[in-house]
Amino acid sequence: MLLGSIEAGGTKFVCAVGNEDYRVIDSTKFPTTTPEETLQNCIDYFKQFKDLRAISIASFGPIEIRRNSPKYGYVTDTPKPGWSNTDFVGTIKKAFDLPIAWTTDVNGSAYGEYVLSTLFNQRLNSLVYFTIGTGVGAGAVVDGKFIGDLGHPEMGHIRVKRHPDDLNFKGICPFHGDCLEGLISGPTFEARTGKKGQDVPLEDPVWDIMAYYAAQAALDTTLMMRPNKIVFGGGVVSERFLKMIRTHFKKLLNDYVSVGNLDEYLVMPLAKDNGSATVGNFALALKALVE
Repeated sequence: MLLGSIEAGGTKFVCAVGNEDYRVIDSTKFPTTTPEETLQNCIDYFKQFKDLRAISIASFGPIEIRRNSPKYGYVTDTPKPGWSNTDFVGTIKKAFDLPIAWTTDVNGSAYGEYVLSTLFNQRLNSLVYFTIGTGVGAGAVVDGKFIGDLGHPEMGHIRVKRHPDDLNFKGICPFHGDCLEGLISGPTFEARTGKKGQDVPLEDPVWDIMAYYAAQAALDTTLMMRPNKIVFGGGVVSERFLKMIRTHFKKLLNDYVSVGNLDEYLVMPLAKDNGSATVGNFALALKALVE
């Protein structure tokens, strides 16, 4: 039995097939171009596999997740050019008469980490997964279920207190300017320094400024939700950067509530190479098949 995974990012798509043990059997990736071309690439890929039983899609957004909405399964008012009001699930469903799970890219990653925690004997009731990359987002899982009824969370757009050495930077979010995403997403490196993130040494003060903002997001999440752990993934995150986040988090929290060992509370993903969403998709596809 094979399960399908579509991790739909604004820059690239990653499609994979795996089994009920969440192991990748085959995968491919291609750039995110037009909806027509990109979704056809997905369909062509999965048509190779005759024993495909279910597919899960974890997509960039915003997306419509309310099943009672006529636009369930759509990418809605996204800043990604050409993708607004794209019937993602409907297009895949026309090609494959299979159960299809549908959620956000960060929800998929959160679910993957939730599942992996159990496999690694870290039985958790809840976790929150933040991704910091081209954009910033977060997904939350509590008792195996996602949070969000009116829609999915948009934790990447929360407001944070400005760092005193960063007051002149206006932020790059087209909607909110200096929200969390507008201050710590990958493209902010170029906006601040004229260099891409991989070319900015970790000794540069900009990393500490960004860690301060990420720590505020972790603090707000802690005080509002009290999850078992918070995972930071995405192309911007490294263990050294996470150590900076922990340092700021400890100062900001000021021992107000207990979160245990910070090295076990604010963590890198268990999945290698930012593969959390693929694992999550396999688990969600299996769940859709069973249900």
